[in-house]
Amino acid sequence: MRVATFIMPSRTGAQNFFQDGFSTEEIDAYIHKKRQEGYPDLGILHIIIAAYVRAVSQKPGINRFIGGFNLYARNDIQVIMAVKKEMSINAPETMIKFFFKPEDTLDDVYRQCTEKIQEYKNASDEDNGFDKLVGLLAFMPRFLLRGAVSFLTWLDYHGWIPKFLTDLSPFHGSLVISSIASLGIPTIYHHLYDFGTVPMFIAFSTARHQNELQKDGSIKRTRYLDCTITTDERICDGHYYAVAWREMRLHIKNPHLLEVPPKEVVDDIE
Repeated sequence: MRVATFIMPSRTGAQNFFQDGFSTEEIDAYIHKKRQEGYPDLGILHIIIAAYVRAVSQKPGINRFIGGFNLYARNDIQVIMAVKKEMSINAPETMIKFFFKPEDTLDDVYRQCTEKIQEYKNASDEDNGFDKLVGLLAFMPRFLLRGAVSFLTWLDYHGWIPKFLTDLSPFHGSLVISSIASLGIPTIYHHLYDFGTVPMFIAFSTARHQNELQKDGSIKRTRYLDCTITTDERICDGHYYAVAWREMRLHIKNPHLLEVPPKEVVDDIE
């Protein structure tokens, strides 16, 4: 692992891509039940995030990151997603970061996501810290902007970017997640960013339907959840990723397991 960071110095050069898909029949039934119980905005997004949090609690290696050619274990779980104020081409968009603990449940994920997204949608465009920072950078002349980004990259290499900036930055975190269904296109493979620390990107869509032949000869139209995952292979090996994804997949397909905290939280290697 130590040598791999020098052989593959860039995060984009160390990317692996894979995909998975499965029926949402049981998930849809669960979501319908929970909405009747008082979770009106619960969706597959919350379940995937909660399943990722649960996977980190058991396989914390997927939450590591590379910085300055060194491998680090992260002390919290930071999930990032893009949010638009409304679904139109010109509507404002920002990146929101959620902070979770390994023992968090689906209820914890739902409540934090709902509160932060609603807070953003109700706020003025000037209230978002990340947008203010981007606006300041974008206002600079090109030569100053290039110098500012180079300076931030140098600070990032040494791990010297102030915490208040990394807390805002969508390039520093555990996972970026994106729902593609609302865009009306198939699920994409999204690249990682060389700047920052994010080692995993998940894009998903539930827009695909498939006609399936049943045992009695009838045809059933089934909705599918398609996921594409991009990973930084330098933080753990392929077998570890595969086991972690199986953990995630189990909880996505059985979201009731996410209603209670894990029996134990596994610590990463010191």
